[in-house]
Amino acid sequence: MTTHPPGFVAEAFEAQRDRLRAVAYRVLGSHADAEDVVQEAWMRLARQDEAAIGNLAGWLTTVVGRLSLDLLRSRRAHPETAYEQEFANLVVTPDDDPAPDEQVALADSVGLALLVVLDSLTPSERLAFVLHDMFAVPFQEIGQILGKSADATKMVASRARRKVRATDRPAGPGREHRQVVQAFSAAALSGDFEALLRVLDPNVKLTVDTPDGKVVTLGATKVASGARMFSGKAARQRPVLINGVPGHMSWRPDGSPLSIIAFTVTEGRITGIRIVIDPAKLASIQLPAPA
Repeated sequence: MTTHPPGFVAEAFEAQRDRLRAVAYRVLGSHADAEDVVQEAWMRLARQDEAAIGNLAGWLTTVVGRLSLDLLRSRRAHPETAYEQEFANLVVTPDDDPAPDEQVALADSVGLALLVVLDSLTPSERLAFVLHDMFAVPFQEIGQILGKSADATKMVASRARRKVRATDRPAGPGREHRQVVQAFSAAALSGDFEALLRVLDPNVKLTVDTPDGKVVTLGATKVASGARMFSGKAARQRPVLINGVPGHMSWRPDGSPLSIIAFTVTEGRITGIRIVIDPAKLASIQLPAPA
């Protein structure tokens, strides 16, 4: 039986913490959930007989993988929870209309573009892809988490890889998306109802996050009617990327955040608009107001 000096387990865990956090974040797409999973892994390790653990790094990766998989499956069973995760971590960066290649590089640099693609995978596919392709975990170990053979797990990862490659888009649409957003903003500012309808998908969904909860509006006519209320009221704002999605951010006269608006564009039309005016959610944004 191997014995270690006092504090060895804690030190060994801390040496693995950053890697475990990275694994959990890429599987879950949420910093808060990743922290919770890593903390739970530590609690389980503290209750475990260390002499029974042959490979600490592998053991911890397996625990984090299982916890993350359970959480992913829970989200699928409760879609409203997954919806809440969409804007759980607001990453807002300036969008100064870079070249398309630069735009894709910016999104990839913070992992947002890939996270969006990973959201299209099943929980098993996402776990297998992340663990194998990003962290080089052997298929046999991943299979123990999924309850599958190494060969079956390899097929799951291969299927995930094909989906990721098929979802990858060329850089061009980034500029097109911004142009659609700019057309919407110009039409809203001028109160041009017909122009708004031209850029809105008939089934567009508008969601407004307020301190009192969410307000949802469905359909192009209703969304366009609401947008006209802002005609002629140009706020102190600038184009931004919100979790990799084009939009706008507005500030109060004192420089504190007023709102963010993110647009989902599909085939040249806006299919989703997300507005956040809840001060609690905006408080984490550090982007300064334009001069």
